[in-house]
Amino acid sequence: MNKVPFMKFRKIAGMGSIVLLVVAISSLALQSLNWGLDFTGGTLVEVSYPESVNPEQIRLDLDAAGWNGHVVQYFGSDRDILVRMPPQKDLSDKDNARLGDSLFASLVELSIGDVELRRSEFVGPAVGEELANQGGLGLLAALGMVLLYVSFRFQLKFALGAVVALFHDVLFTLGIFSLIRWEFDLTVLAALLAVIGYSLNDTIVVSDRIRENFRSARRGKPVDVIDESLNQTLGRTLITSATTLLVLTALLLLGGELIRGFAIALIIGVVIGTYSSIYVAANVLLLMNLSREDLMVPVKEGADQDSMP
Repeated sequence: MNKVPFMKFRKIAGMGSIVLLVVAISSLALQSLNWGLDFTGGTLVEVSYPESVNPEQIRLDLDAAGWNGHVVQYFGSDRDILVRMPPQKDLSDKDNARLGDSLFASLVELSIGDVELRRSEFVGPAVGEELANQGGLGLLAALGMVLLYVSFRFQLKFALGAVVALFHDVLFTLGIFSLIRWEFDLTVLAALLAVIGYSLNDTIVVSDRIRENFRSARRGKPVDVIDESLNQTLGRTLITSATTLLVLTALLLLGGELIRGFAIALIIGVVIGTYSSIYVAANVLLLMNLSREDLMVPVKEGADQDSMP
């Protein structure tokens, strides 16, 4: 198998990552995320009709019935409809909690055929805000633990490279959700935490091989040692990513709307995580001038004397 010159393109890859991250951060700053009901609070009603229906017509009928601020969309098929309603400021919390029953009654009244209630949920605004705060803290805590673990497992330079790669993966995934306006709910948050775990595992495998080769190599530039290490782990990385993507694609196509966001976020995370393990983490190591001396096993004081007869 021919050696792939990964590090030959490290500057191009680095510039590309910087440009993409600037776009992602700009989108997050300007239009934020399309927060789901889990974070914004409100009422969600999922119904099923006996025949295909037009969401636009349902939207107009609800407007005429006096409902304001609702979002009507297909949910899986052209017979399944999802209606989201933000909390009504002129209603008490108790009345908002019962809003789903009133909304379903209106849908039944406006429909010609039978309407089946599949799901009705209510999330208070205070609970949604608390979930958003705790989710953000959870992501930061996970990244902090990664920094500590890799520092003890390898070396501080490896830890910084791993954390930068994970930040890269999370921001890139969030940026895509912000740009395309995909809904961000608790399942997507769970996917982001899974992306951190997947990307970290890949980065640790590469880092372990880099450390071994630095310690065993008698000569050679750091860029050559890292290139050799990446090629040695390439087969394992591609097989792991490919098999994971097969499972996630099946979830995306067959899992239904409830886990669609979860599958999409993980697919993006696996692809970008594979890339970051090769280019982002390795680029950071080169920028910090990783050398063989950084990875030498320290000799205990008095070891030479103890080994003498």
